[in-house]
Amino acid sequence: MGLHRRLALGILSLSGHNASRVLFGIMLSGFLISMWISNTATVMMLLSAVLAVIHQLRNHIDSAETHRKLSSALLIGLAYSSSIGGLATLVGTPTNMIFYRAYNEQYASSDPITFAGWMIFALPFAFSLLICAWWLIRFFFVRKLNLKSFETGGFKTEFLKLGNWSIDEKIVGIIFFSTALLWLTRADLEVGSFHLQGWTHLFPHPLQIQDSTIAISMALLLFLIPSQTEKGRALLTWKEASKLPYEIILLFGSGFALAKGFELSGLSTWLAQHLNAVNDVPILLTILIICVIVTLISEFASNVASIQLMMPILISLQMVSDIDPKLLLVPAALSASLGFMLPIATAPNTIVYSSGHIKVREMVLVGFFVDIAGILLILLFSNWM
Repeated sequence: MGLHRRLALGILSLSGHNASRVLFGIMLSGFLISMWISNTATVMMLLSAVLAVIHQLRNHIDSAETHRKLSSALLIGLAYSSSIGGLATLVGTPTNMIFYRAYNEQYASSDPITFAGWMIFALPFAFSLLICAWWLIRFFFVRKLNLKSFETGGFKTEFLKLGNWSIDEKIVGIIFFSTALLWLTRADLEVGSFHLQGWTHLFPHPLQIQDSTIAISMALLLFLIPSQTEKGRALLTWKEASKLPYEIILLFGSGFALAKGFELSGLSTWLAQHLNAVNDVPILLTILIICVIVTLISEFASNVASIQLMMPILISLQMVSDIDPKLLLVPAALSASLGFMLPIATAPNTIVYSSGHIKVREMVLVGFFVDIAGILLILLFSNWM
């Protein structure tokens, strides 16, 4: 928790005295943190800081309506950026991990999806969507507001109160960055003419070492390394670990069971036989239709449920076409996280809406255009999938 708080306060303390820059500072904080932890945890972690900003703005804004609009902008920006950041890494959101498992199982003979390979494509896409979301929120909420400059020195004060890094924070920071580095360099990395051999080739059976191997190994270190600030306990104990959302594993398992049921019951074959028309449809139109359908489903159902429903259908669709499976499955995985219109679409939307500062029509309006921007960016980036 301390590491994420340092990151958020550090960014906000550099945001300056402009409302647009503070909005971007909040969104950048949510984006960077949610790349590595759940979007729900990111919002809960940063919500108090954003509410403190909203409270501070009362001293610099004369109009109550102006204050309400800026409050809506900051909270919506926090929710959207926390969902967008998860797209950049395979571990950032459950939908990416569901896609990763389904692709590697169904297309084991194809080029594997690696952590670094996903980031090379998804990080520029996610950051582009973040910029679009920031601009749209600024357009609808901030650009017409007549604001005085307001001090952000409170962020600097809170950041300085954290003091120097403790030994425990340094150890956890080293483990965190080591985990990310091991994920990025596990498999061979090729970018154009550049080739970097993965470190797993140092072992006799490199294919047996997966991203999950790294995650479990580094997590075990947290249980084994003793705390230097609290004697008699490790950096991580089961009391903290038991608070993790283990129910998500059941959701994963149900999705894999559903996909297996499609296969064993013959439903996948039946669908494949009735989807021959896809060969006559331009690939970009096919991707557009997939993105629109998955995005609409994710507005009313969880992103996990929407991707679990679509993955078996898209795999069946790929069976009867010559389309690269990545061109079907990756857009669906990304679109499942584009639920920005409704408070019920994602947990971050629900959390910020419950603050009482946001009107439903405001979220629907800006969320609609962010959804459109996301779909268009998926079509644009499909050339690099």
